[in-house]
Amino acid sequence: MKAHPTSIIHPKAEVTGSVTVGPYAVVGEGVELGDDTEVMSHAVLAGPARVGKGNRFFPFASIGQPPQDMKYRGEATRLEIGDGNTFREAVTVHRGTAQGGGVTRIGNHNLLMAYVHIAHDCQLGHHIVMANGASLAGHVEIGDHAIIGAFCGIHQFTRIGAQSFLGAYTVVNKDVLPFMKTTTERPMTVLGPNRIGLERDGMAREAVDELEAAFKLLCRSKLNTTQALEAIEREGFQSEPVKALVEFVRQSERGVAK
Repeated sequence: MKAHPTSIIHPKAEVTGSVTVGPYAVVGEGVELGDDTEVMSHAVLAGPARVGKGNRFFPFASIGQPPQDMKYRGEATRLEIGDGNTFREAVTVHRGTAQGGGVTRIGNHNLLMAYVHIAHDCQLGHHIVMANGASLAGHVEIGDHAIIGAFCGIHQFTRIGAQSFLGAYTVVNKDVLPFMKTTTERPMTVLGPNRIGLERDGMAREAVDELEAAFKLLCRSKLNTTQALEAIEREGFQSEPVKALVEFVRQSERGVAK
């Protein structure tokens, strides 16, 4: 392990030999750091927390602290982080709560830009980008390859669908549809499929075209949500993204942005 002499590493932290810990950084009790992880100057990691391989924590990141939840009474909750994530300057990530399942979880290869906040019990997938200042309240779920614009505020218990694009400064209080671009100028507006991003991720053009047609029935017709879902199914779309879109809407408990 390469540890600067001013760093503090708790005797009960588990740190492999290929980890780098910079000046004045703190690795607390119960923190497990995987191979090739870098903890830069003044970053603070608290446990219980399990961190995978190849993660980078930039200066003043605060990771694994107790949740900001009035019901929290010091229960043994934890944070789980996968591989290859980047936590930029002043990112904050909190552990879970007993009432919320006990664990905050972050997947693999995510980029959390400066001042991003991840609250207790949030569940993040893989290859997510959160731009500067975006903040998640508790219990938020984000699907794979989603992009969250700068300074977005996400209400607790909402879901951000996979491969969606959320415009900067958007305030979210309903589930955000997968595969779609969504933004708000009061009120929030769904602009249609995230065509460029979806095609870059390898989605076939035919599938994107079907998403476009399903979007028009769901968000631009005069049908209510139930009628729109029935109309989409009558169209007989074959692509998996449309099926996933329909299932996402059916499972929504808060309603979806349209």
